[in-house]
Amino acid sequence: MKTNFIKLILVCIFILPQAVLGQSTSPIQKIDSIQNVIAEASHDSVKINAWFYWAGLVKKSDQTRFGHLLQKIEDLSDQNLIKETTFKEQVFYKTAKSKVLNLRGDQGRRRGDYEDALKFYTKSLEINKDLGIPKQIASSYNNIGIVHGIQANYDECKKYILKSLEIYEQENDVQGMANAFNNLGNIHYYQGDYKSAIEYWISSLKAKEEAGEKIGMANTLNNIGNIYLDLKDYENSISYYQRSMKIYKELEDDNGIGVCHFNLGNIYQEMGETEKAIQSFNSSLEIHTNNENKRGIADAINGLGTIYNDQGKIDKAKECFEKALALQEEIGGQKGVASAMNNLAIIYMQKGDYLTAAQLSEKSLGIGQKIKSLQRILDASETLWKVYRKLGKPMQALEMHELYTASKDSLMSEENRMEIVRQEIEYEYQKQSTADSIRSAEEARVKDAELHAEQAENRQKDLEMYFLFGVLALALIFGGFIYNRFRITNQQKDIIEEQKSQVDVAFQELEEKNKEILDSINYAKRIQYAILPPKGRVQKLIPNSFIFYKPKDIVAGDFYWLEQREGKILVAACDCTGHGVPGAMVSVVCNNGLNRAVREHGLTNPGKILDKTREIVIEEFEKSEEDSSLVQLQEDSIKDGMDVALIALEQKAESEITLCYSGANNPLWVIRKGADEVEEYKATKQPIGKFDNSVSYDSHEVDLKEGDTIYLFTDGFSDQFGGPKSSQGGKKYKTPYFKKFLLSIQNTTMLEQGKLLEKEFESWKGDLEQLDDVCVIGIRI
Repeated sequence: MKTNFIKLILVCIFILPQAVLGQSTSPIQKIDSIQNVIAEASHDSVKINAWFYWAGLVKKSDQTRFGHLLQKIEDLSDQNLIKETTFKEQVFYKTAKSKVLNLRGDQGRRRGDYEDALKFYTKSLEINKDLGIPKQIASSYNNIGIVHGIQANYDECKKYILKSLEIYEQENDVQGMANAFNNLGNIHYYQGDYKSAIEYWISSLKAKEEAGEKIGMANTLNNIGNIYLDLKDYENSISYYQRSMKIYKELEDDNGIGVCHFNLGNIYQEMGETEKAIQSFNSSLEIHTNNENKRGIADAINGLGTIYNDQGKIDKAKECFEKALALQEEIGGQKGVASAMNNLAIIYMQKGDYLTAAQLSEKSLGIGQKIKSLQRILDASETLWKVYRKLGKPMQALEMHELYTASKDSLMSEENRMEIVRQEIEYEYQKQSTADSIRSAEEARVKDAELHAEQAENRQKDLEMYFLFGVLALALIFGGFIYNRFRITNQQKDIIEEQKSQVDVAFQELEEKNKEILDSINYAKRIQYAILPPKGRVQKLIPNSFIFYKPKDIVAGDFYWLEQREGKILVAACDCTGHGVPGAMVSVVCNNGLNRAVREHGLTNPGKILDKTREIVIEEFEKSEEDSSLVQLQEDSIKDGMDVALIALEQKAESEITLCYSGANNPLWVIRKGADEVEEYKATKQPIGKFDNSVSYDSHEVDLKEGDTIYLFTDGFSDQFGGPKSSQGGKKYKTPYFKKFLLSIQNTTMLEQGKLLEKEFESWKGDLEQLDDVCVIGIRI
């Protein structure tokens, strides 16, 4: 049993990456390969490793899929941990679960859900302690410390980071020590202790350069830039930020790039270069919005607010500070909350509302003193000094002025400034000394080599004669070997010629078979297009409309459907299981179901039509289960079916139309004339097909007026991978971008909208493969 398990692990380590990477650089093809490995896996450990690899592929582009894969790994690990397995298997499944919990903690930390992050990191720590793996225990301590640091719980942060550092030092883990030094530097920096901060950061930078750990080097360079910014040394600060950003760009670390843009925005603002500052803050905001990083979004908005305030745009500044404060309170970022509160206090002071300004600044000061942040104390005390003076409170104003002066002196002390310069010079000197030592050692080695070469030359002359005779003997042996190889080669040539002939015959047969298959599929395409409503009929019944229909393959699982009954126009966008030939076969069954529901049963209510269509489709697929020769397809048949958005349009008055909508998983979007948002009507969350605990489909009545636009669609458009990084796999288009694009083209005709949609789809897709069939229907009233 142990031997078999070790073999399975070796399969995961060596064969899985080759199976995935050896075929193509396309992420879709990689995922297909992974799914094949999972389907053929004979042991759960193979599935878990395959799911981890898959999760790594979609981590940046599809967080929903990423979370789903982590859940599958955790569930399968838990199932195995309650079984009677070997010790090595227990270790494997516990390690897998610990890794999943750690990744979930990372997710919580990125989105600002620090309670979730601490919960998952703590669970991971418990498993690592049980396993007794020192480096993993240290990593868990480090992660928990970081979360406490973000929440400004600096005492707790320092406690956990020191625990991790102790283990890293015992294990002589240079990279781990570097991370711990960096985090300790962060704690002292946030508390205004620049001298200690720079000592830790310089130690961290040395260790990271020794370990070749680029992301850590970038983080530390960025931190040192922060100190120079606080000390108003803009030239050095910009230099460190730019060095940091260069590494982040090499590593394609969007979050790091966003942080550097934000920091550069702060510098340009203090230097009076407003346009550069706005550009940097907006770049940071765009990156953090795309990555859903709430902390980064809040910081960038707060920065833009300070610029608007400098420009006298008080209302815009107030709006920014309020948004930043709400986000910081949501994620529990006390340092950010204190900053946003004080900025709002300044706005209220400018508006003459001194009582509100005092309340906000007092809260900001309280937070600053609680987290021991000199910068927050400095900012809040300055504001309170001015507000108390306006309120006629001279004693309080004097107290705040003294606190402001003391805080400023502490932050800007010459001792701190000179210590930074001294440490940097010492560091550069050590690097130069090391380089000189290496150069001296090289020169010594060259001299030794020259001496040895001279001695070797004398010995060489004595050996030359013996060598000559040896070469002649080898030449005779080699000649015999060449003759033998020549004879074997001729024999192999004859065999290859015969095999080539056989391959040519097989290729010819394969080409003929391929042509027959393509001819059959093209004929199937003509049949499938015959069931689609003719374009002339579509234009006659709904003239002010477009249909963007783009199958992934020759035939498709998507189709559109149109009927007219009892004064109502019925329109549907349908997405059947699969694409290509299997999807097309399912679409024929589903199209027939819609036709029968309307034509045979006389139904015109969309909800009733979908209920009846579901009955018909299930009945059709159940027929295959009665055939014993198709028993192996029974499980697959359960999954066959259709997602659909169906509407019925009915003229009620000259300029008013009533719409009735029902959907199976696919929603309806309505954009009112002149509106700047999309109204969404939710679908019933079940497909047209077999489904546990099924319910009747809901129907929604919607009143429409002239100029309103409605959209029905399948998921092919929003699920397409592409965008600016399409050459590297890209990311999904996603529903929010789809809505935004439709709103942007509302001033164009429906015919032009169809063309613009196709152009947008092709532009987004770029050189990547189309992921699924696409069907979008737009109708303007």
